Amino acid sequence: MAQEFVNCKIQPGKVVVFIKPTCPYCKRTQELLGQLPFKQGLLEFVDITATNNTEEVQDYLKQLTGARTVPRVFLGTECIGGCSELVSMHQSGQLLMRLKQMGVLQ
Repeated sequence: MAQEFVNCKIQPGKVVVFIKPTCPYCKRTQELLGQLPFKQGLLEFVDITATNNTEEVQDYLKQLTGARTVPRVFLGTECIGGCSELVSMHQSGQLLMRLKQMGVLQ
């Protein structure tokens, strides 16, 4: 069930972030991405605590990405990591370049 839940969220041409609402790194990630002009529906924050199987979801994320910590940031089907990787991509200009290539910004 966790595998289905995660896999149906991750899609090419969309940015998906798996989060827990109480996590400070998740909040930072939401703030950073929230400042960018995403097209409607192409940025999604998925609260894994809203499911009854948070642990299983994190275990599957570990299997998929090598880490079970949140946030897990997916640009399309590729996981770029968590908050620190996102911030460093943003600072280097890589993030905007990738998002423009994906066509998710207005």
